Amino acid sequence: MTSMLIENATGIFTGLPGEAMRTTGAIRIRNGVIVAIGALQSEPDERRLDARGCVIYPGLVSTHHHMFQSVLKGVREGINLPLAGWLRSVPYRFWSAIDEEALAVAARIALAELLLSGTSTVADHHYLFSDTFRFDPAQVIFDVARDFGIRLVFCRGGATVSRHFDTDQFVPMPVETLDRMLQSVEACAQRFHDPSPASLTHVALAPTTPTWSLDPGQLREVIAAARRMKLRLHSHLSETSDYVDFCLSVHGKRPVHWLAEHDWLGEDVWFAHLVHLDPEEVAILAGSGTGMAHCPQSNCRLGSGIAPADAMARLGGAVSLGVDGAASNEAADMISEMHSCWHTHRAVKGADAVTAEDVVHWATAGGARVLGLPRVGTLAPGQQADIAIFSLDQPRHFGMHDPMIAPVTCGGSAHVRHLLVGGRLVVEDGAIPGLDMQKLKFDAARVVSRLAA
Repeated sequence: MTSMLIENATGIFTGLPGEAMRTTGAIRIRNGVIVAIGALQSEPDERRLDARGCVIYPGLVSTHHHMFQSVLKGVREGINLPLAGWLRSVPYRFWSAIDEEALAVAARIALAELLLSGTSTVADHHYLFSDTFRFDPAQVIFDVARDFGIRLVFCRGGATVSRHFDTDQFVPMPVETLDRMLQSVEACAQRFHDPSPASLTHVALAPTTPTWSLDPGQLREVIAAARRMKLRLHSHLSETSDYVDFCLSVHGKRPVHWLAEHDWLGEDVWFAHLVHLDPEEVAILAGSGTGMAHCPQSNCRLGSGIAPADAMARLGGAVSLGVDGAASNEAADMISEMHSCWHTHRAVKGADAVTAEDVVHWATAGGARVLGLPRVGTLAPGQQADIAIFSLDQPRHFGMHDPMIAPVTCGGSAHVRHLLVGGRLVVEDGAIPGLDMQKLKFDAARVVSRLAA
């Protein structure tokens, strides 16, 4: 039986509600599970991990990403465009050039960035599946995730309907029949989906959008298939006002009302963005348990707006954070995401709109709730030992009266001293074991050069 004691931390954010959110002491881990928190003494043959000068959080949970976009950062043609123009100029323009090597390199960049910001679980929404590929994107991404030791929820996306833009200068995005999509998702789940408490691999069904990627007559069949396969359902919704305008003009209803008619709401469903909701839609989502993956940095970068995450949370709704793709968020790490989240809501809604503690909850327990992973996201006996130990040794942390909130309020320079996933060190002394960072930098530059050409 392997045992580890994490000791000497300044404090511990547990992710639990109320006064239980903060505690002090040590954390004992046995066989990947937390067995005790408090005033603990070391035991014989127990590994001791010194967290002096650090604060401890649950491993962060990012509930929406597009990892393939990590080799599409800062594309000049799309850097100053809103969502529709950016889609046309960046992912829809470059998707057909993302080969197996580019996808693997992108996934390594994405996961390195996430791990070094304290993220132990990520949901990757991958929607590029073409019959021209000579590789399996799911296999590539799961292989990289296994090498890094992170928990992965692979959201198998795709479309049965092609979305058209005002240009024919790029290869149209891939589409497939609904039968083909559902068969592929089921095959992916049979290979990779493990619902056990300690699992590192999960699969979700994730059409790119219900609005433009599916025929309306297919919506009920899609959600029925997800529930038959016992998979969660994920998609984009209401990221810009275009979603609302389209649904009102075509279906005569706002997006949430329209999807409610097709049974696309519930505790097993979560949507990315949800920026443009009216109060009634917020209440419907909160009441149904439907989850929000709040992506404030991407929404700011694209000029989309700020989602009513605070309003949904006040109603008891399931709110989480996601970094979204790095092509629309060039700092796709959870520390930056938390810092931006704390700032943006307060800038628009007032200084008391969102607290640092709210943000920590959304990034930990909220993410676990949205993804249906009850054994992560909080620190308590019986939970998986997904633990982020943040070092506060940079000048921006000096002088803090409440060091516990420093990773949120001080922002970018907070870095992980250690990160554990299921009790295994995936970041140790600020580095990812086995990762040649210089080689990754070289590989990324080579892929970007090839894509640009």
